Amino acid sequence: MNANFPQYLQATEVINFHHPAVAAFIKERIDGATTPQQQAVKLYYAVRDEIRYDPYTINLSVDGLRASTTLQTGRGWCVPKAALLAACCRALGIPAKLGYADVRNHLSTARMRENMKTDIFLWHGYTSIYLDTQWVKATPAFNIGLCERFQLKPLEFDGSCDSLYHPFDLRGNKHMEYLRERGEFADVPIDQISRDFAQTYTTPEHLGAFDFQQDVDRENPLKR
Repeated sequence: MNANFPQYLQATEVINFHHPAVAAFIKERIDGATTPQQQAVKLYYAVRDEIRYDPYTINLSVDGLRASTTLQTGRGWCVPKAALLAACCRALGIPAKLGYADVRNHLSTARMRENMKTDIFLWHGYTSIYLDTQWVKATPAFNIGLCERFQLKPLEFDGSCDSLYHPFDLRGNKHMEYLRERGEFADVPIDQISRDFAQTYTTPEHLGAFDFQQDVDRENPLKR
């Protein structure tokens, strides 16, 4: 099976699963899992919840997107978190692709809305994993703590069904709307993402000076 997907099993500069930090993370998180499906599910929840979602830390360099960098910083936005999950799967011989879509996000911080000038998020990243003869989509972006604060439905993953954003939050408000599929890739298409971001968004570098979690807490005082 795996021999049919060599490009989805290889390490790259971004998907650097040979790095000691990535290898150690995998070994510790898959304890007790004996099948690819069990391993992928354990890794999904580890990446989802142990790496804090932080869209203020967008860095479209190879170093900024590396799986090892995401582990070392303990935070990241959807693209590097998806790359980390792909790295973990590939290290175990589980084929994994990187998928992207443009989405309309109805829930974000005031600072994000002010800086982006739009509620459309280009190149939202997820991981597509080959399990039990089929590709299944896994979205490890929003950690459980963030979901609780924003009153979002956490994205669950069982290794057999797609894990995609819910259209509504727990209060019935609009949450996420998929607008355009960008396709699935063997590696992060950094050049394409960088060009589209530069044409669409104002320069976001200064956002790194702020704390996304503090902004979330300030706007959701009852969910601390």
